Amino acid sequence: MTALADVGLAVRAAAEKKAGGLVVIDVGELLSITDYFVICSGSSERQVRTIADEVEAKLREADVRPLRTEGAAEGGWLLLDYGVFVVHVFTDEMRSYYELERLWKDAPRPELPELAEARRVSGAS
Repeated sequence: MTALADVGLAVRAAAEKKAGGLVVIDVGELLSITDYFVICSGSSERQVRTIADEVEAKLREADVRPLRTEGAAEGGWLLLDYGVFVVHVFTDEMRSYYELERLWKDAPRPELPELAEARRVSGAS
């Protein structure tokens, strides 16, 4: 699978657990440590853990494993580092606090079919 296919799989897994505000940001030209950020949020610490667990499980089924994980749902932010992409799962409060989308506002945002589907299912525009 390609990196974007793996990113799409992570997006689909997060959407299955009702992750909010799914965004993919192409940071490859701006950072040397990764190419893509997947950012999403959950309304509670429990949902943050559930989303991260589902992403990890679905990618593991595709034989893709994180290089490392950081954070704790109790802290409001879990990070799954897959090398070429990093999945950030926040509580709504922590996402508003860190504002990663604002920090990387000039970076391209690939429009993946999985993002469009997640928006369609959730009713978001």
